[in-house]
Amino acid sequence: MRRMQIEVVDLPLARPFAIARGTRTSVSVVRVTLEEAGIIGLSECTPTLRYGETAESVCAQLALLKEAVCHGLQREELQHILPAGSARNALDCALWRLQAGRQGQDLWQSLQQVSPRKIVTAETLSLDSTANMIAAAEDAVSRGAVLLKIKLDQENILQKVAGVRSVAPESTLVIDANESWENQELPSLFTALADYRIAMVEQPLPAGRDDILRTFHAPFPVCADESCHTAEDIARLADRYQMINIKLDKCGGLTEALNMVSTARELQMRIMVGCMLGSSLAMEAALPVATAAEFVDLDGPVWLAGDSSPFLSYSRGHIWL
Repeated sequence: MRRMQIEVVDLPLARPFAIARGTRTSVSVVRVTLEEAGIIGLSECTPTLRYGETAESVCAQLALLKEAVCHGLQREELQHILPAGSARNALDCALWRLQAGRQGQDLWQSLQQVSPRKIVTAETLSLDSTANMIAAAEDAVSRGAVLLKIKLDQENILQKVAGVRSVAPESTLVIDANESWENQELPSLFTALADYRIAMVEQPLPAGRDDILRTFHAPFPVCADESCHTAEDIARLADRYQMINIKLDKCGGLTEALNMVSTARELQMRIMVGCMLGSSLAMEAALPVATAAEFVDLDGPVWLAGDSSPFLSYSRGHIWL
């Protein structure tokens, strides 16, 4: 018989992390431990207020399933019992790891994939003053970052992008507006951003209020993040976005993430894989999705004051495996 443990862990950040919706100095994650016949399956999720989640609400969702889990609940059943979100992600990934452990395998082997030696990941530039963002970009480039993700709101957009590009002339630059550009004249803004060789813009408009993206052709792919949670969302977004951002905490785990990869490929949508703030335990579960992605943004652990096992190695713009 299985045993299940649920705990909340507060992870202080090494420095403040700011996006258009606010600033954080710590993150609360929920961790699930499954044990069966001496085999352990661990997982971590990050509840997100943007989606109506708290650590307490996620723990309550998981507690309701504890008896079913202990009596052998399978991943396939889980997809129909819990909605997409952090709680399902935590349990889904714990079940994946438990299954792999029973087979004497890691996640890569369980999925019949070969682990790459390294994966390029974005280094995120937190929303800040223009001068501070330029300094952060310069520091990232000096440490070998090759992909920079610029967090922006409505203030000084072009000034900040120009400043980052000036100190990162060879880096790939992507932008995440976190739904904050509703009052911008997007066609002209996108044309101006193209001059700085922007490779992608993520979620410029609020989810559900993005119809204008149908009316003009952007000079770079526009990526759906808050607008896209599961595979069911992808088809209806294809007339306004060219890319989707797959996050395990949004879609409800590795099982649905892999389903999203298949659906996106069928619909010829480009793929990004992203994360919430969290430790290497959460990032490691998303790595099999990263091999299918054009852009990878799994730098959550580099923002933490202290990481958690299994420790991923981050250096020179890559995750080393």
